[in-house]
Amino acid sequence: MKPIKPTRSFSNELMDKLRQTGDEVADNIILQVFQQTEMVGLRDFFKWLNTNETKYSLTIVNDFVNQQPVLPDFADWKMMQKGMNFFQENQERIGIMLACLALPYCYAGADGARVLAKSQRIQNDTLKRLEETGEFIFTVMQEKNWQDGVAFRKILKVRLMHAAIRFFSEYHGSWDNTWGKPVNQEDMAGTNGAFSYIVIRGLRKSGKAPESADAEAYLHLWNVISNIMGVEKDLIPNNLREAFTLDKVIAKRQFRPSEEGKLLTKALLQTLESFVPNPLLKSFPAAQMRFLLGNEVADLLGIPAVPFERKLIPFVPSQLMFKPADKN
Repeated sequence: MKPIKPTRSFSNELMDKLRQTGDEVADNIILQVFQQTEMVGLRDFFKWLNTNETKYSLTIVNDFVNQQPVLPDFADWKMMQKGMNFFQENQERIGIMLACLALPYCYAGADGARVLAKSQRIQNDTLKRLEETGEFIFTVMQEKNWQDGVAFRKILKVRLMHAAIRFFSEYHGSWDNTWGKPVNQEDMAGTNGAFSYIVIRGLRKSGKAPESADAEAYLHLWNVISNIMGVEKDLIPNNLREAFTLDKVIAKRQFRPSEEGKLLTKALLQTLESFVPNPLLKSFPAAQMRFLLGNEVADLLGIPAVPFERKLIPFVPSQLMFKPADKN
């Protein structure tokens, strides 16, 4: 039996430091792209990051994206496989958790939501952003994609995208550093925690709690993803207990009402409502969010209260609520 590691406390001093920290390796690449191609070239590069292409015209980018895939030293391949199997067996339920819990949970972080709102990528084309997120997750949840390097390249392109967003946000001079560095370490850790630990918590709340071993394996898989994505080890939880502690620290520090958070949540709700085939059930996405998030977080995001539907949420299979309407 492995000895239980003591749970780290994640002090405010540490979090304050990492809130002003980006990703030096990726940021340096973006700076070089800008120096060689200027802003027009950097915008074209950002568009390339949203494609599945693996070759770019600059050597420094190619060398980074197509580097030899190497797992971090803490990675356990068997646990990663178990985490991927858990996703495959529960992908519909996890999909609902991502859409109705993980994403709005991220929007509750007021300063982090500023970056998303300023880019206008989410509220202007929410469906496409959801599709991109879904494609990323399905890519990194396939064992073959880790074996042939596809998962690594996908993660590294997202890592460069984060660095590009940091550069754009600061370049135009409208960013206030009191908010923290754009797409900083705290926000990246919070986002990955929402996609891992918070999803597990949502599954538990929905009444179908995963086995502890499956939950730990799923967290471990996301820890590996976080490391490759550039999240510092100080903000990668060793286990679910640490994930719980880190989540509480980040939520206490960052969760508060914001116009940006409400705007992003409204755009997400409208998109999810378009997938509800029955007009009488259009308020179910909001009810699902309230049920999973809890009233406190739902209120600060401006999610409408729909008490009747909310009472039915535990008894209605979520996959029946979200199906594209027949357009024929």
